[in-house]
Amino acid sequence: MQLKRRHDLIPNLVETAKGYMKHEKETLERVIQARNAAVAVQADPTKGPAALGAAENMLTGALRQFFALSESYPDLKANQNMLKLQEELTSTENRIAFSRQHYNDSVRRYNTKLEQVPTNVVKNFGDFPPMEFFELEDAAQREVPKVSF
Repeated sequence: MQLKRRHDLIPNLVETAKGYMKHEKETLERVIQARNAAVAVQADPTKGPAALGAAENMLTGALRQFFALSESYPDLKANQNMLKLQEELTSTENRIAFSRQHYNDSVRRYNTKLEQVPTNVVKNFGDFPPMEFFELEDAAQREVPKVSF
């Protein structure tokens, strides 16, 4: 749910910035492409947490570039719509981090339970595979993107 919220906020953020950042079309397009790729992975039930994590990593990187670039536009920094969207995106990023931690805690408990008696006996009678963690490979990407105007 939080990833969908994040994906929904990004087009509004880009549209707000377009008027100010006419010369930065490449960066804006990269953000939209990364967002579309993340939405596609999320919609595909055959993709696992690793694929979703990779797509979200690309989106986070594109957003970091976008926010770094937007620092050089004083009018954009003062725009109320931009400030509101930024605040919402930051809040959503915090919720995503919390949800990721909750998911990984649940996976850890499930995988541990599969190895304990008597669950390990029961798992042999059914199909109870271990679950994948939702991990970010780069430690810097584990941090919430810092948005400051």
